[in-house]
Amino acid sequence: MNSGMFRHPAQLASALNRGGKAAVSAADIAMRHGAKALVVQVQHNASGRPGPRVVTGRYRASWQSDVHRAGPVIVAEVGTTAPQGRRLEFGFVGVDSLGRHYNQPPFPHLGPAVEVFGPLLARELGAALAEAL
Repeated sequence: MNSGMFRHPAQLASALNRGGKAAVSAADIAMRHGAKALVVQVQHNASGRPGPRVVTGRYRASWQSDVHRAGPVIVAEVGTTAPQGRRLEFGFVGVDSLGRHYNQPPFPHLGPAVEVFGPLLARELGAALAEAL
């Protein structure tokens, strides 16, 4: 097909049948690259205001990406297992499970990174698929 443009669903289906493996492989590479880039941006955003301040660096280092592939389905997960993740991103007002009172403002660092990298990843995936097909 010419430059990845399809005028009819049957054209896209035909191209996918021809280049399906290459397209899935290209999408997998793009997804892995995008997920790692998102982690780097979140870590940057979590390096001081307006995001959370760095105390030990363990929270920032806890951010990871993992990409799973099952046939043509590719899923990227970006996150942290650190318990303070939600509290830092969204803030917390109230009493915690230990009885401590908090009025902690949010320090967004994931949301702003997703806002920047979501459209970039979509373009990167589109370009990778168009090249493979």
